[in-house]
Amino acid sequence: MTTPPALAEQARFVPGKIITVDFAEAATSPSYDIVIGHSILTEAATLIRLRLGARRCVIISDSIVEPLYGARLEAILVAGGHTVLDTLVFPAGEASKNFAQLHELLDNILTLGADRQTLIIALGGGVVGDLAGLAASLALRGLDLVQIPTTLLSQVDSSVGGKTGIDTACGKNTVGTFYQPRLVLADVTLLDSLPARELRAGYAEAVKYGLISDSAFFRWCVTHGGQLLNGDSESQIHAIGYSCAAKAKIVSADEREAGSRALLNLGHTFGHALEAATGFGNLLVHGEAVAIGILMAFRLSVRLRLCSMRDYDEIHAHFASVGLPTKPPSFDYDIPRLIDLMKQDKKAEGGDITLVLSRGIGQAFVCRDTDIRALTNEDPTGLITAVWREFTGS
Repeated sequence: MTTPPALAEQARFVPGKIITVDFAEAATSPSYDIVIGHSILTEAATLIRLRLGARRCVIISDSIVEPLYGARLEAILVAGGHTVLDTLVFPAGEASKNFAQLHELLDNILTLGADRQTLIIALGGGVVGDLAGLAASLALRGLDLVQIPTTLLSQVDSSVGGKTGIDTACGKNTVGTFYQPRLVLADVTLLDSLPARELRAGYAEAVKYGLISDSAFFRWCVTHGGQLLNGDSESQIHAIGYSCAAKAKIVSADEREAGSRALLNLGHTFGHALEAATGFGNLLVHGEAVAIGILMAFRLSVRLRLCSMRDYDEIHAHFASVGLPTKPPSFDYDIPRLIDLMKQDKKAEGGDITLVLSRGIGQAFVCRDTDIRALTNEDPTGLITAVWREFTGS
């Protein structure tokens, strides 16, 4: 019996890992695969066609990634039977996550003659994924999206789970949608072009998963983090695979962050406030802010007598050993403004700050102001302010 061509194509391609984000039957979002391994970009046309058919595509990328991989991806897609309408490029960096850039992308997508079978492909890091994902969710009330993340941060975290967004004066990602991709292609060979700082920043998001619920993975990071950051692809595949599987499990059960998905924000409430206060610029990139935010969350947990100083010291030592920042950069910090930014965080409810705290490494939980009052009978804002003062020296 002759093997069908589609099955033959699939059989010749053996990725490092395939992880499925499988939603409950009642969910409106379809399940999708995350494909992780070496040279995945080369197989992009086949992987897309096997799952979604031959498509008319619009690639969205930024001014750093497109010169590296844009023409190559176009050629791969065309050779594999797809049509590329255009590659849309915007200036790299968090500053592009704004209404003006979103409006320009949507105008360009529609001007190209996109229809509801047009596929949006996000080629880049977290900023590209957030902005392209939001554009895909809005254009013609929703176009299929494929994420091809090119940074460690986007491969371990932001390309999976369907969060899209832009920043406003009120904070990071304060306008956005939940919109799942149809496929994620994580090629570790693309990480070879990353600056060391960006690789370290992405690594912070991987360590986060061990700190949330698996102390054994945190121990793995302590042992193998250095070789991962030195370019060992097998360590990278393992960390990406573990992180994506952990996130897929949580997202599948809580797609729209009504409950357990909030755990994925360990370090982010502090970190997002830092990013907003420092202007979303190069002074502090997202993964660095998350690393500092994780330390602040654990320090607050120590102050609340939830976890030991030894846990905090162990995390601090590991971050320092791999070159991650352990305190905010020098800046004229306004602590009341930082507290206000935390209260504007998307997880805040009724003016109460919502934090992810910890009872120890691998034991994170969601905690609100009312929970802190019940634990200590103290003003939560005062305790949080004390942590800000300790870390910023303000």
